[in-house]
Amino acid sequence: MILEALQNNTFINLSYILASVLFIFGLKMLSSPDTAQRGNFVSSLGMLLAVVVTLLSKEIVSFQFIFLGLIGGGAVGAIAALRIKMTSMPELVALLNGFGGASSLLVASAELFALTTSNLVAMIAIGIATIIGGVTFSGSLIAFGKLSEIMPGKPYLFIGQKILTGLIILLLLLLLFQFCSGIFFAEILFGFDWINEQYALILLIALSLLLGILLAIPIGGADMPVIIALLNSYSGLAACAAGFVIGNNVLIVAGSLVGASGLILTNIMCKAMNRSLLNVLFGGFGATDSSSSSGEGKVQGDVKPINIADSYLILEAASSVLIVPGYGMAVSQAQHSVRELGELLQDNGCEVKYAIHPVAGRMPGHMNVLLAEANVSYDVLVEPQDVNPIMDTIDVCIVIGANDVVNPDAREDESSPIYGMPVIEVDRAKTVFVLKRSMASGFAGIQNSLFFKQNTRMLFGDAKESVSGLVSEFKS
Repeated sequence: MILEALQNNTFINLSYILASVLFIFGLKMLSSPDTAQRGNFVSSLGMLLAVVVTLLSKEIVSFQFIFLGLIGGGAVGAIAALRIKMTSMPELVALLNGFGGASSLLVASAELFALTTSNLVAMIAIGIATIIGGVTFSGSLIAFGKLSEIMPGKPYLFIGQKILTGLIILLLLLLLFQFCSGIFFAEILFGFDWINEQYALILLIALSLLLGILLAIPIGGADMPVIIALLNSYSGLAACAAGFVIGNNVLIVAGSLVGASGLILTNIMCKAMNRSLLNVLFGGFGATDSSSSSGEGKVQGDVKPINIADSYLILEAASSVLIVPGYGMAVSQAQHSVRELGELLQDNGCEVKYAIHPVAGRMPGHMNVLLAEANVSYDVLVEPQDVNPIMDTIDVCIVIGANDVVNPDAREDESSPIYGMPVIEVDRAKTVFVLKRSMASGFAGIQNSLFFKQNTRMLFGDAKESVSGLVSEFKS
């Protein structure tokens, strides 16, 4: 009796509504550092409720494969959580986005073969879930390859690429119409009587996978935060479409929330670079010869190196220090040393802040995650628009591995590819320390004129070793 009551559709739908409410409140809590941890717990509780209630459905005929999936997926997830380093989080996020798209594609494909009668709404949902899922899966694999350096991170462009992409989109729309209507022009025009929904689905999957590749390969390293946010949105939209396919309300809500939040984040990333989404997707930023770009190949002045001992003397006398982290900090795993240096500076009577650019690193919030791992308080994190107006009053800016987000060419050189991009204006500080391994350019593939400024000093070497050296100087 109790089991029958739990399997009642009214109870299941009410539980789905409660789970959806928990998702919404959890997402709201994530907007504040003070409530983010609680928001994660609330959202997880909502997902647990949704999963448990779904398992009570009468439509489940066998739990064997479900348990196999739980064991296999749990094992893979546990191993990934234990072994994946924080520097590898961007590619892991890309891979998880791809898995989300692939799962939606597989659910839609399985539902097509399970249909006994033609249903227009179901066919539309299956077609959309297949297209978005396929694009998400292949696009995420390309992003994973670039982020993990399995393949070069530079954009790939070829003649007629935009035309080919447009043709594939047109073919997908035409095929989607035929798939949903059951009217196959190939059969009418050429007598291909073997054309049916199953073959059309296979062609839909193939074109979707190809479209995902064509949309991802023009993306360069500098635009990776944008594409990660966009792929995250795609995975949510694919899940939403899959929810329509199987008639699951909570999947529709959860997918909509992920899709909408991903699009909002993508828009924030684009604004942070002063570029449109179409320019990110089709611009091939960084694909041009860097020697023709502003700053690269031009003699801009002499680089002024500095050693750790002299850097310490300047920092010891500073009353305000701004630390600007970038991907170089992630690569060297220097966040714990950076936090220790910041605490030592504060103990010395210095005001310390951390300036975080929205597109610093290789995924949205990359630097925030690393600094949170090192227990750096959110109270000392500032955004570019907050610190730029007072940059003239800052004694020392320490740039750790960041490149494009501090490049003065963004506001000084109209011929620069990044001109107009809002940056952290560290060059206006009294002294700038740039911690880099070499003079190599950043993700955008252009030289940074900051390196040649009169107030800039280059502290060459591994970022963690350099910061640890400064920490040792303060302690001694």
